[in-house]
Formats: sequence, C-alpha cells, structure tokens
Amino acid sequence: MPQLEATPEIDFHSELYKDAYSRINAIVIEGEQEAHENYQRLADFLPDDKDQLFGLAKMESRHKKGFEACGRNLKVTPDLEFARQFFSQLHENFQTAAAQGNVVTCLLIQSLIIECFAIAAYNIYIPVADDFARKITEGVVKDEYTHLNYGEEWLKANFEASKAELEAANKQNLPIVWKMLNQVEADAKVLGMEREALVEDFMIQYGEALSNIGFTTRDIMKMSAYGLATV
Repeated sequence: MPQLEATPEIDFHSELYKDAYSRINAIVIEGEQEAHENYQRLADFLPDDKDQLFGLAKMESRHKKGFEACGRNLKVTPDLEFARQFFSQLHENFQTAAAQGNVVTCLLIQSLIIECFAIAAYNIYIPVADDFARKITEGVVKDEYTHLNYGEEWLKANFEASKAELEAANKQNLPIVWKMLNQVEADAKVLGMEREALVEDFMIQYGEALSNIGFTTRDIMKMSAYGLATV
C-alpha cells in the first residue's frame, strides 16, 4: 500500500527547484556571514563579553560552511549578489547604528530580528528539506537559539536603559522583515515553505524574545503592529 504524503513530493533536482534554491541558499549563506561579522563588531562595544561574542561569530562561520555544502550537494551555485541586496537594508542599519555606538539597536537587529528570522526560516524549511540539508539545518537551528538567548539576556539585564532605543529600532527595522519575506515568497513556496507559516513562526519567536526581555503583552502587540502594517 503506498504511503500517503501530506504534501506533494518535491523534486530536489528539477530546474525550477534549483533556480529557487540558488536564491534561498544564498540568503542563508549571506545571513550567516553577516551574523559572523556583526558579532565580531559587537565585541568592540562589549569587551567583557568578547570571548563569548567571538565564539558566536565562529559558530555562524561554521553554519555558513554547512549551507555552502548544502548547495554543492544539489549542484546549485548560490546567487550571492541577490542575497547581499536582500540583506542590504538591515546591513546598512546595523552599520549606521554601530558607527553611532548604538549597541542596543545593533543587538535588536542581529540578536533578535536576524536570529528570529533565521529560526523561523529553518523551522519551516526542515520538514521539506532534502535529507542532507535537513541534517545540517537541524544542527544549525539549535545553535541559533543560543545566539538569540545572548541578546535576550543582555537586553533583559539592561532593559530600563534600553527600552526607548529598542522601541525606536523596532519601528525602523521590523517593517524590513516583511519586505524581505514578500521578496522571497515565490521562491520559498517552490521549496515547500508557505509565507503564512514563516510569518507566524517569526512572530512567535520575536514576541517571545520581547517578552523575555521585559516587554508587556501590550507593548509587544504595539511593536509587532509596525511589521504587520506592511504585510
């Protein structure tokens, strides 16, 4: 008796899949590279946490190598130019905040927004990934929770002093996430990832992170609305 599948079988070697994968794979590679650089930059501002931040940066570099291997496994060349453009707004905002010494904004962009975006994407991707990529991604997503936890703990310890800057940084950067999700909706769907599921998982991760830092439910609803207004 044939086994019933919840979703249609994905052909990982079709030209349609490989074309979409060239952009999605590039995004995760570039995302890990950006994270690697961002944690190294954060170490300049937080010398007491330097060893921990360099450790996080090394983990991101290792993730990048893992995702590069996923592309090679499917014989796909990642479209890194597309990925750099994809992250350009968050990248520029992080660089601007770093130049101004706004470490709270830097942490919100990297440790909350980018990490929650990555966790949501990996959670939705794992059930529809090829066997090789699934094993790699399952290992990566465990590490990403460690990175998210670093930002949560620092911001929680400095919550009162950080609250106003966090709210301003959220207002500036959260709408960018929805633009990013809209930009890859078609490619993600080819890989079996529905946009609604990505949005839902991101909102759960991000809302929990804001709650852990010290924001009230009312605060979180208000802050989340800045993103939802652009959906």
